[in-house]
This record gives sequence, C-alpha cells and structure tokens, in this order.
Amino acid sequence: MDEPLQVLISADMEGVAGIVHASETNPERYDYERGRRLVTAEVNAAIAGVFEAEPTAVVRVADAHGSYRNLLPEELDRRVTLIRGKPRAWGMLGGLTDKVDALLFIGYHGRAGSSPAVLAHTMTDALLDVRIDGRPMGEIGLNTLLAGSFGVPVVLLSGDDAAGAEFRDLVPEATVVEVKRSLGQTSAESLHPQEARERIQAATTIAIDGRDRVPVLRSTGPVTVEVELHGPSAVELAMLIPGIRRTAAARTITFPARDMAEAYRLVQLLVQISQLKPT
Repeated sequence: MDEPLQVLISADMEGVAGIVHASETNPERYDYERGRRLVTAEVNAAIAGVFEAEPTAVVRVADAHGSYRNLLPEELDRRVTLIRGKPRAWGMLGGLTDKVDALLFIGYHGRAGSSPAVLAHTMTDALLDVRIDGRPMGEIGLNTLLAGSFGVPVVLLSGDDAAGAEFRDLVPEATVVEVKRSLGQTSAESLHPQEARERIQAATTIAIDGRDRVPVLRSTGPVTVEVELHGPSAVELAMLIPGIRRTAAARTITFPARDMAEAYRLVQLLVQISQLKPT
C-alpha cells in the first residue's frame, strides 16, 4: 500500500495579498489582527488545493513569521496539524524531514536589499545580507536550499512579484502565484484577498499534481557563509562563536559550514545575536 503524500506548508506574512506595512505583521501594531486573518485564509486556500489534488495527503503547516505564533488555530482547516512557536530546529521550516514530498511557501517576500519588494528583509532587519558561496540569499533561497538538503522540492511560492522573480531564479520549474505587484518597501498594487486565495488554491492543485517535474535545489558538501550585520556590537558578539571571523568589511562575518543544515542553524543563531542589546 502506498504511503500518503506528505506536504509541508511554510507560511510567512509579508507576501500576503493586501499586506504592505509592518503595522499589519507586528503583534504590537494596530492592524495585526487583520493580517493574521489574511494569512490564515491564504494558508487555507493552499490546503484546499493540496486536498483537491491528493485527498489522502498528510499536511503540516509551519507558522513561519516573527514569533511563529500568527496563524489563527481555530480558523485553520481542521484536516491539518499546525507547527507554531520557537525556538525550533529548522526555523521557518519546522516539521521538515526527508519524508516530506512537497513544500509550499505561502506569503513569502524578497530578500534584504531587493528593490522594489514589499517589506523586504532576510529573517530580521539586523541582517543586511546573507551570502552562500558568494551568492546573496534571502529567506526564499535559504529555505529552498535547506529543503534541498533533505531532498525536498519546493513546488510553489505565493507573494509579490519580486519574491516570485527571486524564486524563479532558483527553481524555474516551480509554480509562482503573484498576489501583488510591489511599488516599494511599503506599497503595492494587490489582488483582492478572495481573488488571491482562489488563485493560490488552483495553483496549488496544479503544483501538487506536477510535483515530480520540480527539481530539488541541492547544495552538496561544505559551504562558505557571509553575513553582513547592521550593528558593530552584533559583529563582536558573533565572533565569540568558534569558527566565525570578520572579513575586511567591518560589518561582515564569515564562517565555513559542513553543509546547508549547519549553515542554516548558525544563521538562525546570528539572528538572535543581532537582536541582543549590549549590557
């Protein structure tokens, strides 16, 4: 008997239709509750698309924005399980294993420094750039490479046009759903939320049906990681970690990693360090 299809959905917020400002993605801001409803609805659309293609699929959803506590559990499709809260081993890809058959990115955004791109950043505003073997990588690239280290293909991404272009550059065979056109860091021309959801659902069904045509993006063997940090104190704290050194650029550190999984863990640690205040 065949094993059921295993699907993981990673849900961020900045790439959701209608969202253009931190007030809609930050729990301390006035419009956050609307943002929570919008992202939960887009995730439900993707879930519906998965089950339309594979009614017996096992679907897990990883809340992948900020605190990892944004999706509204009571409004999420009851056929799935929800992975929320932090810290956790694989960050935005909580629940990732080599048993996953297909990975979806919902509500994703462009990397730090990409312009124009709605709410562009890489994990935190304190990381100005992350490079893997010299190539700039945002959350899209880092997560796609991490998935690849487990042999898992990323078959679909939804977000703005900048995020779509970034993803296509990595995996041109995958499906992209552009729910808004970026006009700048905090402005966009967006689809109506219901229209966006319908497109996500339809595209997800197609992506799941065609998952075998999407290659796995692999980074084999050791990698060299460079991270440009915003503040000098973060650089000094990071250099307390064995193996990390400063480059000729004052705000950039570098380290070797045995593989992409190790690189991802260290970048997650640098995110936490970059947010510490000197005592």
